[in-house]
Amino acid sequence: MAFSNPILKGFYPDPSICKAEGSYYLVNSTFAYFPGIPIFKSDDLINWEQIGNVLDRPEQLNLDGLEVSQGVFAPAIRYANGVYYITCTIVGGKNNFVVTATDPSGPWSDPVWIPEVEGIDPSLFFDGDGRSYIIYNSDAPDKTPLYDGHRTIKMVEFDIKGLKVIGEPMILINGGTDIKKKPIWIEGPHIYKKNGYYYLMAAEGGTAEDHSEVVFRSRSVTGPYESSPQNPILTQRQLPVDRENPVTSTGHADIFEDGNGDWWGVFLGCRPYSGNHFNTGRETFMAPVVWKDNWPVFDLKGDVVKKSYDIQVPKGIVEVKGDSTFFDDFSGNRLNFKYNFLRTPRTKWFALGKDGLTLQTRPESCSNKENPSFIGIRQPHLRGEVSVAMDFETIIKDEKAGLVVFQNAEHYYYLSKSFKDGENVIQLLKSNDSEIEEMNFVKIDSKKVYLKIIADNQFYHFYCSNDNKNWIPIAENVDARFLSTTTAGGFVGCYYAMYTTSLGNESANRATYEWLKLKD
Repeated sequence: MAFSNPILKGFYPDPSICKAEGSYYLVNSTFAYFPGIPIFKSDDLINWEQIGNVLDRPEQLNLDGLEVSQGVFAPAIRYANGVYYITCTIVGGKNNFVVTATDPSGPWSDPVWIPEVEGIDPSLFFDGDGRSYIIYNSDAPDKTPLYDGHRTIKMVEFDIKGLKVIGEPMILINGGTDIKKKPIWIEGPHIYKKNGYYYLMAAEGGTAEDHSEVVFRSRSVTGPYESSPQNPILTQRQLPVDRENPVTSTGHADIFEDGNGDWWGVFLGCRPYSGNHFNTGRETFMAPVVWKDNWPVFDLKGDVVKKSYDIQVPKGIVEVKGDSTFFDDFSGNRLNFKYNFLRTPRTKWFALGKDGLTLQTRPESCSNKENPSFIGIRQPHLRGEVSVAMDFETIIKDEKAGLVVFQNAEHYYYLSKSFKDGENVIQLLKSNDSEIEEMNFVKIDSKKVYLKIIADNQFYHFYCSNDNKNWIPIAENVDARFLSTTTAGGFVGCYYAMYTTSLGNESANRATYEWLKLKD
């Protein structure tokens, strides 16, 4: 049987994984989206089910006022003696913390902050002698970098019962594989123990096309650590830019042993559609890992990351669940785990009911660092579509509701129903720094409308309908590169979101979404 890459499609970066009680649990970064840190479970490494979100209570996660690419960076999940631990960083917030749970689906504890860990990307390691450590990315020695991107990997002992640091941190890696070559951004570290060696694995080269994964080993957890002669053990930076179906930016990995004694690694990668433009963000991939001369190396079965790899699965596992379609009629008593808010919701401005999902039309806008009336789901496909059925009526031109494809506050397209020159219209709006420009509009006379966005690699196509059958084009062949990470910057991928706003004005209006559908 085989699994398909990416194993998590869309904006699921910085994967970390652990095995516990015969199952596998995987977590990802979420930056300024709430809830924070999705957690997935698999029993076969083929089918992955989201079982919750780790930071799902406002008191756990303060994202107020943060940029979209600040917030939750690089969670690491580990398990020991019946307890699950996640260490993580809030960039722009109170920095590093640990949360715990005895059930990975939750509830998870409130964060315990670790101010002594000055840096990012903390990861726990449990040694066989009962001692535990946190490994993390930190400043250059004496906070005096020799070059731009000069960082270190540090380690400090950690009391997992008291959830507190013991002693002083020490530097394990200075700069990276060879400081004379000025390696940059050594980060995302993990430590593993095998065959009497301690292995320290980390990302190097920055999280763009030069991204890579490297490994070091030592007979002592405190070092000294030697660099593998096979470094980097994972990268795609050496490959031709114009190769077919490229996967780029591979790195930020975590490795593990399955129940058959085989080793695997999860890592982030990107699927560009032209040049280095991509809208689906940094996604989660998986590939085999083999051991050569007591060193781990990713076995990609060639130079490139493959779309699929064969894997042994437990007896009785015969079904491979697809993820090409998602449909939600909002009939449950809570939102699906797949949805996110933009920053922390402080009031209950949405409701689930017999008519669907209702959002209050509020002054807050996704152009600002606020929590707008925005409920989004990741864009999972390079070529696919999202559609909604929506009831909304207004006679005020600044009141709008509809469907947005969103990258950040300065880069989004908004397909919305509004009021213009005394008539109901469907508009396509484009963010333009602090301004919003109208790209096109059509008149429409029905209260209930259907909206559709089609992603077609470097293009988006926008449509509306009053019967879900006959679709009126609002704009076609709209430049998707405007929303790509290369153009927009940052670390996130695009979201499709149900969104309503009154653009700074008070409003008593509401938009109700009957259903949402995603398909490739």
